[in-house]
Amino acid sequence: MSLRTCKKAFGAMVVAAVMGFGLAGQAQAVDFKLAMSSPPTSMDPHFYNLFSNINVSEHVFECLVKMDADSKIIPGLAESWKLVNNLTWEFKIRKGVKFHDGSELTTDDIVWSLDRPATIQNSPGKFDVYTKAIINKKVIDKYTIQLTTNAPYPLMLNDLTSIFVVQKKATQGLTSDDFAQGKGMIGTGPFKFVSYARDDRVELVKNPDYWGPKPAWDKVTLRFIPNPATRMAALLSGDVQAIENVPTPDLPQVRKDPKLNFFSKISHRVIYLYTDDKHDKSPFVTTRDGAPMDKNPLKDTRVRTAISMAINRQGIKDRLMEGLSEPTNNLVPPTLFGYNPNLKTVKYDPEGAKKLLAEAGYPNGFGITLHTPNNRYVNDEKIAQTIAQNLTRIGIATKVEGMPMATYSAKGIKHEFSFGLLGWGAQTGEVSSPLRALLACEDAKKGFGTVNWGEYCNPKMDVVLEKALSTVDDGERSKLLQEATAIAINDGGIIPIHQQVTTWATQKGITYVPRTDERTYAHNFRPQ
Repeated sequence: MSLRTCKKAFGAMVVAAVMGFGLAGQAQAVDFKLAMSSPPTSMDPHFYNLFSNINVSEHVFECLVKMDADSKIIPGLAESWKLVNNLTWEFKIRKGVKFHDGSELTTDDIVWSLDRPATIQNSPGKFDVYTKAIINKKVIDKYTIQLTTNAPYPLMLNDLTSIFVVQKKATQGLTSDDFAQGKGMIGTGPFKFVSYARDDRVELVKNPDYWGPKPAWDKVTLRFIPNPATRMAALLSGDVQAIENVPTPDLPQVRKDPKLNFFSKISHRVIYLYTDDKHDKSPFVTTRDGAPMDKNPLKDTRVRTAISMAINRQGIKDRLMEGLSEPTNNLVPPTLFGYNPNLKTVKYDPEGAKKLLAEAGYPNGFGITLHTPNNRYVNDEKIAQTIAQNLTRIGIATKVEGMPMATYSAKGIKHEFSFGLLGWGAQTGEVSSPLRALLACEDAKKGFGTVNWGEYCNPKMDVVLEKALSTVDDGERSKLLQEATAIAINDGGIIPIHQQVTTWATQKGITYVPRTDERTYAHNFRPQ
């Protein structure tokens, strides 16, 4: 359904809804329906480090510390913290914080929640990357806990923004699948869990005992509508009051529609390509006529560089993303810690790319399949199709195969693809997040390479990264992170495309503070 067609259905339903929102200063029960673009794959907040899972979890569960709208660290369940010495962090837990069943949060729940991620089985992307550095947890009293590392660890606060606190007595003995039936879904967050219908919705109600700012809504429905046109139609018909990821074709009209509010912000998510840099033979790399190849061209840095040079990033921004992307050769936007200003965006140079391919021994190119999610990122499959056209022009005959993110991630984590499109948000607010997850050599003990689907490994980069992770001085640490980024990017460890710009739209009368981390929180939508 087009934007213009839907406008006629907007009418009285929207007027009535807006009138209700305008009375928010009064004691009035209000329901709120929010359309999200990607469904969660698990309700267990410790099972899979996937954005769509985290976004839902944060309505029910909370962390010791959290990020504000600009990805700056602020207090969460911990009201304060300090460094006791170079190896020990001490956290003061808020007094009187209650779980949804009325019981009080204690440090025992904190310890349990820090231990639990390492016990999760069969996770496509584990959260224990954020707890690996902690070697000891010491409960001082009911509201004080000390966490010790074996070396100075400046990322303690950043990491703890990703570890949700669950109730020990409610989650002991549960499998991750149990959470989908509501078991263990007892947090301290602004909303209480009611029900979950896979790929359709999550129902929530306001937590009247929430310690923080009270949500404006008594009941919230999180709808999962991956199709952009359907999501937009739901907003215009009044079926939902807000959506994330406004369809790019509708952006010009949404911006000027007097019945809608529009919000946007450049995010910390980089959209990138990964390649199979490890294997001598790769399953989806062929000759141009489809025959198997005995040698994997993706192992050659020159080939990976040629692929990057062949991509028209500015064209993607202007013609596909309607200006809502920022071409990059970095892993984070300039506002985040560790950004390397010396890594300039790769210029579109198809002729130069052809020359590099010839130098690498592939003057006639080769064939390849580019795998991509088709319901996770803004225009994800369309971006892949555009890149395929760019690569085909330089002799790399490229096919695209898209699939839902749940299917894609299950295969990608097993390294089943030769060449893929993916996105990563720097959840911890700095470049160490993508460096550890996407580019470090896979090492479960260190929590490195948890989403390194191309199996890239450069020991030189890892040495610099590990030094950065134990350097407390911010100036020196920033230099080390910039150096590690340069090593990996110049080696073609991954191929950055752009920083995604995130968008939201609401019915008139509702406001939202856009976030760098792309999170869409029902409790942060408020009546004007």
